[in-house]
Amino acid sequence: MTTSEREADSREADPREAVPPPGGGEPMSERRRSGRLVIRRGAVDKLAEDATLTEDQKLLEPTTRPAFLNTDPWRSLRILSEFVEGFDALAGLGPAISIFGSARVRPGSPAYETARQIGSLLAKEGYTVITGGGPGVMEGANRGCQEAGGMSVGCNIELPHEQSINPYVDLGVEFRYFFARKVMFVKYADGFVILPGGFGTMDELFEALTLIQTGKIRHFPVVLVGSAFFGGLLDWMRATLVAAGTVEAADVDLIQVTDDPAEVVEIIRRAGRRRSTKRSGAASAMDGG
Repeated sequence: MTTSEREADSREADPREAVPPPGGGEPMSERRRSGRLVIRRGAVDKLAEDATLTEDQKLLEPTTRPAFLNTDPWRSLRILSEFVEGFDALAGLGPAISIFGSARVRPGSPAYETARQIGSLLAKEGYTVITGGGPGVMEGANRGCQEAGGMSVGCNIELPHEQSINPYVDLGVEFRYFFARKVMFVKYADGFVILPGGFGTMDELFEALTLIQTGKIRHFPVVLVGSAFFGGLLDWMRATLVAAGTVEAADVDLIQVTDDPAEVVEIIRRAGRRRSTKRSGAASAMDGG
């Protein structure tokens, strides 16, 4: 089997190709993704087989991966590009809420439908919904937002099992690096809504709590949805962390818990009013000075 045949076989087995591109155009079965790049099938082979290339073209179109692409200095430029592209794509979103939860829940499950309802309610309140762009809770939140006419955003991550962007994302940004992606979740959000999930969900929860506790972000509501799921965690925090003096009781009180999607929106709304009041007060103080 030739190299081209092996590449074709591997591309045909790529699960990412099952989702058609939004807006039509060339089907995903004819494309291959790598990070934020989408490569048309056969394009690389065509370059290799094109015997009409000039010497300058051969110099500028290498057929093997240059070693410098794997160096740390080059990675730093790639990281910088992720921040620039993320900032450029998300800067104009307006008020937004980041929603997190398990990628493993199925459509129709309680967590999925709760996320869908929350996404819809937030969209009706004028909020953009930002998720990780994947399946499960993320898909539910994006779906509810899109169905209600809101802006549905997905910040997807390149993973070994190739998580693809769900079909309810209006604006998708793909990342190689978790830390660049996490900056987008915080920078452009006015709050976090966290549904049942695994390690990644817990990572986002504690990331937000750390930033609030250390004063890096202010007036930032963190809402846990699912008292039965999160109750044991909160009990452990109070019984162990507070008792040991590693956190204060007020730190745990930064978290708000509810099972009601409507209450989630009300918590977000109240936090928005407090934030507006603080900003108005600061502006008045500056004008008076």
